[in-house]
Amino acid sequence: QVQLVESGGGLVQAGESLRLSCAASGFIFSIMPMGWFRQAPGKQRDMVATIASGGRTNYVDSVKGRFTISRDNAKNTVYLQMNNLKPEDTAVYYCVLLSSVEATWGQGIQVTVSS
Repeated sequence: QVQLVESGGGLVQAGESLRLSCAASGFIFSIMPMGWFRQAPGKQRDMVATIASGGRTNYVDSVKGRFTISRDNAKNTVYLQMNNLKPEDTAVYYCVLLSSVEATWGQGIQVTVSS
């Protein structure tokens, strides 16, 4: 059974940082692309960052230079380092396994950035 468990969210002030973690199990983590998506109330769930098995990364323009996705294959964990957070980053953040046949999602974790 694939499981993705996010942690590290919370409430911070604008300009501060958070690091989200996603602990993965139930599949061969090291060969799979992973990603982070986010969804604000009333809006669609959008890609924030992805990381391929070989380490190639991709980011939505609004977070480039502020967020960094990384993975530790020895720990089966993917991270999202979020620096210089802005109120518009407020959302529920989801870790996702980007299989070619389906997407598997974590439960989501709230990130709230106050001004």
